[in-house]
Amino acid sequence: MAAIDVRDITQRYRERTAVAGVRLTVAEGETHGLLGRNGAGKTTLVETIAGLRKPSSGAVRVLGLDPFTDRNRVRAVLGVQLQSNDLHTALTVAELVDLFASFYRRPADRDALVRAVGLHEHRRVRYERLSGGQQQRLSVVLALIGSPRVVILDELTTGLDPDARRTVWRLIEDLRADGVTILLISHHMDEVHR
Repeated sequence: MAAIDVRDITQRYRERTAVAGVRLTVAEGETHGLLGRNGAGKTTLVETIAGLRKPSSGAVRVLGLDPFTDRNRVRAVLGVQLQSNDLHTALTVAELVDLFASFYRRPADRDALVRAVGLHEHRRVRYERLSGGQQQRLSVVLALIGSPRVVILDELTTGLDPDARRTVWRLIEDLRADGVTILLISHHMDEVHR
């Protein structure tokens, strides 16, 4: 069974077509990169796969599940790090991680994930006081807190300094070693190649 199966997805907004007839299959345990320039519809595709947008036409399956009709089951197996997040700015790193962990029956080790992305010393810092790179690393933690079998990472290293990039890449390599399916979306060829 494919971990991600996108069949002829088209996404239209009034008279503008953002995604046209996309087909994509990612096997279980595979790491797959998706390249595209800014404005090519990558984020729209990610949001459609994640069930945040219903496609104008076509079908999506995540581990055989429809992101709309099987919403709860898909959320239990899919972790998504979006290009931008709207998180409660007054909550601390620890509070946000605890909140997201509460959505899952068996969340990942919170402290281990926070340490893995280098935010342990910032766990009591409110979201609004984090740098852009720290906010990005927190979004990775939130995508992984449910111990997903499939992960979608949209513009993963945006705003990260070189040390933070290496830290996040090590985490991704650990996911690959554990057999997690990864779909990496980027407009940076070097990231997708890696």
